[in-house]
Amino acid sequence: MDFSEENIASIFGHEAAENEDIIKLREYYFKSNIYSQVSNTLPIRILVGHKGIGKSALFSVSIDEDSQNGRLSVLIKPDDIIGIGEDIEDFLKLIREWKSGIIKIISEKILKSYNLYNDGWERNLASMGGKVIAFLQASLKAPESLNLQPTQKAIIQDFLNNGKIYVYIDDLDRGWQGRKRDIIKISALLNAIRDITTENTGVCFRISLRSDVYYLVRTSDESTDKIEGSVVWYSWTNHEILAMLVKRIQQYVGKSRSAEELMQLNQNILASYLDEVISPTFNGRGKWENIPTYRMLMSLIRKRPRDLVKLCTLAAKKARSKKSNIIGTNEFSEIFEEYSQGRLQDTINEYRSELPDIERLLLGMKPSKREKKASESYVYTSDSLIRKLKDIQQTGRFKFAKGEVADERSLAAFMYKINFLTARKDKDTFIERKYFEESRYLSNTFVDFGFDWEIHPAYRWALQPESIEDIFLQMKPSAE
Repeated sequence: MDFSEENIASIFGHEAAENEDIIKLREYYFKSNIYSQVSNTLPIRILVGHKGIGKSALFSVSIDEDSQNGRLSVLIKPDDIIGIGEDIEDFLKLIREWKSGIIKIISEKILKSYNLYNDGWERNLASMGGKVIAFLQASLKAPESLNLQPTQKAIIQDFLNNGKIYVYIDDLDRGWQGRKRDIIKISALLNAIRDITTENTGVCFRISLRSDVYYLVRTSDESTDKIEGSVVWYSWTNHEILAMLVKRIQQYVGKSRSAEELMQLNQNILASYLDEVISPTFNGRGKWENIPTYRMLMSLIRKRPRDLVKLCTLAAKKARSKKSNIIGTNEFSEIFEEYSQGRLQDTINEYRSELPDIERLLLGMKPSKREKKASESYVYTSDSLIRKLKDIQQTGRFKFAKGEVADERSLAAFMYKINFLTARKDKDTFIERKYFEESRYLSNTFVDFGFDWEIHPAYRWALQPESIEDIFLQMKPSAE
C-alpha cells in the first residue's frame, strides 16, 4: 500500500465527512439503523449526539438523497439565524419570533434557489398568514414555464403534488455556552418548530444538537417533554464502527459492500478485510500483547467515527514516513501521544464555552504519584472520584459559564457528559464501558449502579506523556 496523502484521504475519508465531496461521501457512507430513523416523512426528527459522531454527514447524505428522489429540501445553518430573538426576554414572544424567522428563511432560500426571489415576497407571505406551504406552492406553480434544470422541475412538481418540504437545521449549538439565555433560545426554537409543523402540514424538520446541549435544554424546560418522542439519540456500537472502516477500505480497493452485508459478519471476519492496510495483530504490552488490532482501535476511540479516522490517518502518515506498506504496531504506538493530545485539545476547545476553566479540571485528573502505583490509576469508585475532585478544587473553585458554582458531583457529571469519564465494569479479561448517550442519567446522583468511573483511554497519553509505555500495563482493552 502506498500511503500518499491522496491515498490516505481516499482510504479513510475526510475527518469531517460533511466536508467530503458528496459523490465520494455517498460511495463510502455507512448507513446505520439511525439513518432511517431520521430520513423519513415524520414532521420532527431531532438528532442528538456528540461532536464527531456523524450528525452533519448524515444530513449531507439525506439532503442529497432528497434531491435524487425529487424531494424539496433546504438547509439552515447558524449564519442564517443570526439576530433572531436576540433582545426578546418574554418566552412566548421569543417563540413567535422564531416561528416568523424560520418561515421567512425557508421561503427566502427556496425562492432564491429557483430564481424566483423578488422584493414583494415578504408581503405575499404575510398576506397568507405565514402559511409557508401555501405560499411556496403559489410561488412555484407552473414549473414548466421556469428556466430550470429537469431535476429542479421534477422537485417542484413533486412539491406541488405532495406539499412536503424537508428542512434541515444543523450546527445550532455553535457558540453554545450553557447559559440560561442559550438554553431558553434553543427551547424557544424547538417550541416554534413544533408550532410550525402543527400549523403547516407538510413541513418536516430535521434538527441536530449536541447531546450535552439537548440534555441541558430537556432538564431545564418542562415543555420539551412534548418533543421527546421525536428525539433520535445518535450512537454507534464498536461493531458498526469497525464495519464502517471495512466499508471504506473495501471501497478503496474496488469492492463495494453494503452496510447490511457487513453488519451480518462477526468481528474476526470483518477485521480480516483490513489486512491489506492494517496489520491484524497488535503486539503491545501486558493485556495488550498479541491482541487483534481492531480491539486496540475500538478501545482507544470514543465510539465516534471521527476518532477512528484520525487514529488511522495519523498511523498511515507514520507508515509513509517509515516507507512501510502496512500500518503495524510500531506505527500506531508512535502516534498514540499525538492522537491523545489532539482528543484532549478538541474536548477543551469544544466545552470551554460551558466551563471556562475546563483545561485545569481535565489536566488536574492526571494521576498523582500515589495513584500511579495502583494497579489501574485511571479508575475511580464514586467516592474516590469525589475525593479526587475535592483535591483539584484546592487550587480554586470552578464556575460554569451560566454562573453556577460547581461542586464535585456536578463536575463529575460534566466529565461523564463530555465522555472524558466513562462508566465501566470489569468482565474478566476485558472492560464493559458505558457512555453518556447509552446511560444518560447514570451519574446524576452517583447512586451505586455497580459501575466505577474511568478516564477514557483516548486521553491517557496526553495526561501521562512521561510514562507512555506504562499505560498499557494498567489498562484492559474493551470487549469489542
